[in-house]
Amino acid sequence: MARITPVSSADARLSIKIVYWFVRRGLAKAAGRNVTQVIQPLQMYAHLPKLFKGYVKLERATASLHTLSPRLHALAELKAATVTQCEYCIDLGSVIAHQWGLTDAELLALPEYQSSPLFSDQDKLVLDYAVAMSHTPVEVTDALFGRLRQHFTDAQIVELTHHIALESMRGRFNLALGIGSSGLSDGMVCAVPVRHSAPNKPASPPAGLAARNDPHQ
Repeated sequence: MARITPVSSADARLSIKIVYWFVRRGLAKAAGRNVTQVIQPLQMYAHLPKLFKGYVKLERATASLHTLSPRLHALAELKAATVTQCEYCIDLGSVIAHQWGLTDAELLALPEYQSSPLFSDQDKLVLDYAVAMSHTPVEVTDALFGRLRQHFTDAQIVELTHHIALESMRGRFNLALGIGSSGLSDGMVCAVPVRHSAPNKPASPPAGLAARNDPHQ
């Protein structure tokens, strides 16, 4: 449960209400369902309208970046979310990953991506970078960055780094404020968090995420 009361549409100023409406509609369309908690992170930012405005601009600018393929973008963000262990981010990220072409098998293979034949060498490089960036402290070595330079332009590396860093910020913001899964991925296969001590081995997912991955459901 959220630790701070979200700013509801009834209490928000008109400009914020409009953003709520568009974001809620877009996410509901992506998931094929309406979920009341889907905009909780935005509702927290609404306590500070100036910051809300700046954050929305950042997300819009990020959404306009296209030097990376949607697949690599999805892999980077979703892997970062699983390392941070943010239920909300994993829930939403799994829906987006499905939209951008990742299969159920690939989502389930993320914890052991290094040995999985489902991922290309480029996929695994992006996932390695997401894991290294998402650790505390960051564990990006010169060798890893050198491998990135062999596959990506400077602009692509900056975009990739931004996506992972922004996902880490989202996750830590949500976790600190107690924002959990919104239920967007209910009925779908969903990625699962990873252990901090062994980032490439699966951990037991939170109850809500576990139910979505139960083949008997």
